[in-house]
Amino acid sequence: MRLPDEADIPAQINIVPMIDVIFAILTFFIMSTLFLTRSEGLPVNLPKATTATRQQVSTKITITLDESGMISLNRQPVLVNSLAEQLRTLIGSNTEALVIINADEKVGHGQVVEVMDQVRQVKGAKLAISTQKS
Repeated sequence: MRLPDEADIPAQINIVPMIDVIFAILTFFIMSTLFLTRSEGLPVNLPKATTATRQQVSTKITITLDESGMISLNRQPVLVNSLAEQLRTLIGSNTEALVIINADEKVGHGQVVEVMDQVRQVKGAKLAISTQKS
C-alpha cells in the first residue's frame, strides 16, 4: 500500500557497472593484441631505409647484433668464430635459407661486416639486412 504523498519513482538503469565491464574488455583486447606481433630476433633499434622490401623464403635464420655488441643466432648467444659452423648445422641440406642480420643502428660497421663474412662462408645462405621503413 502506497502513501498518498509518495510520487512514482521512475525505474532507473545504472550504466556505470556496464561501462566498467566494457572498459575491462577493451583493455583485455588491447593488451592481447600487443603480444600478437611476431619478433624473429631480439629487440634492437634498426636503421631506417626508404627502399626496404620484404623477402619471402621458407627458412629464415636471424642473427641479432645488439647495441652492446652481443651476437645472437635465433635468440641464442653465439661467438663470431663459431657462427659459420652453427649456420651450416641450421641450414643442413636446405638450399634456400635466408639469413637476416638484425643489427642495432649503433653497432659498428666493422662488426656487421665480420658477421656478413661468416655468413658468406656458408653454402646456400642468402644474406639480408633488416631495416625499418622510414
